Amino acid sequence: MKAKTIKGNSTEEINIALEQSMADGDQPTLAIVFLSVKQDKEAVSKLLDDKDIQIFGATTAGEFIDGDIEQGSIVMLLLDMNPDYFKIEFLETSQETAFDDATKLGITGRESFTKPAFIIANSGVSSDGEPLVEGILQGFGKLSSPEEGEVTIFGGKAGDDLALEATFVFTNGKSSDSALVALIIDEDKIDVRGIATCGWKAIGTTKTVTKSEGSIVYTLDDKPALDMLLNYLGVELKLDGNREIVTFLSSWYYPLQVERENVDPVIRTAMFANREDRSLICSGRVPQGSKIKFSMPPDFDSIDAVVAECKVIKDDSQQEADALIMFSCVSRYLSFGMVIKEEIEQVQKIWGVPMAGFFSYGEYGKSLSAGKAGNAGKNDYHNNTCCVVALKEK
Repeated sequence: MKAKTIKGNSTEEINIALEQSMADGDQPTLAIVFLSVKQDKEAVSKLLDDKDIQIFGATTAGEFIDGDIEQGSIVMLLLDMNPDYFKIEFLETSQETAFDDATKLGITGRESFTKPAFIIANSGVSSDGEPLVEGILQGFGKLSSPEEGEVTIFGGKAGDDLALEATFVFTNGKSSDSALVALIIDEDKIDVRGIATCGWKAIGTTKTVTKSEGSIVYTLDDKPALDMLLNYLGVELKLDGNREIVTFLSSWYYPLQVERENVDPVIRTAMFANREDRSLICSGRVPQGSKIKFSMPPDFDSIDAVVAECKVIKDDSQQEADALIMFSCVSRYLSFGMVIKEEIEQVQKIWGVPMAGFFSYGEYGKSLSAGKAGNAGKNDYHNNTCCVVALKEK
């Protein structure tokens, strides 16, 4: 399977780059498209549609292609994957219907291929990704199975350049700010292996979530969650006019680590704060009664840890890949700054093949320590995580 990457700052530049990439007779069948909300996604989609190229697309909080980090641009990974080996599904959804919609997706995957892999992206700034994972597993029949690791799910939540207003996913002729797009791949034909890895370290004492509902955390140790975090960090909440719900970027550097039995903690970022009831609104579910710790901002050792874990999934020194897709939480970019370029470059060098990715508002994947190397382990919805997917035609 051939893979090429192209980029541009406008639809016109992408058109030129696409023509050049196809000048040698190559005909891509699939385009992985990550672009800024400032770009004309409909025009880009029509451009690809006119060339009979199927689209898996999402808006971003920054894009990267191979070792270069972009802002406000369009990046693409072009693949000539056999159309019989994959299918694109696009489902309008909402927080209320997410589980049922994802269940339909799991059923479609089960009916399409004996061993499907799901690469997903969803829109919705404050949407919780856990129901999507649980729904896919339910539809595939693995939600309660001890063999859950047989299902492959990776992906990321779309971004909007940190405006936190509206994100989009799209495919040929379809686009929505409340939808799920999925690339379902036949793993009997295409090897899909990946990892979700973080590097954030827990600090301080364990606290109990004494009141929460879904992704809203009201109290920790019976004290207002927002006040607990502000006191812990020694910062003040910057108020934005008279709005009740405010963006709380400071907390993105100090996410919650939710402890769980027999598996690693899962990271939850407090994306917003409610200054009236003093609650934290996280990007993902935080169960009442769970134990949490705050996290400290990462250091350079975190990059080394991410690269080391990515190397483990390349468990055969002779194993190769045709292409890489990477979903990296925008909080990593906020924390590392341009040093994040080193992480992206080092991950790509492990395989040395074309790679496209974007800075996301949440990630989907399996962590290494939850199981053995490769795709074993528990499917999870993450925050503050780097998710890498390697594709190789068998």
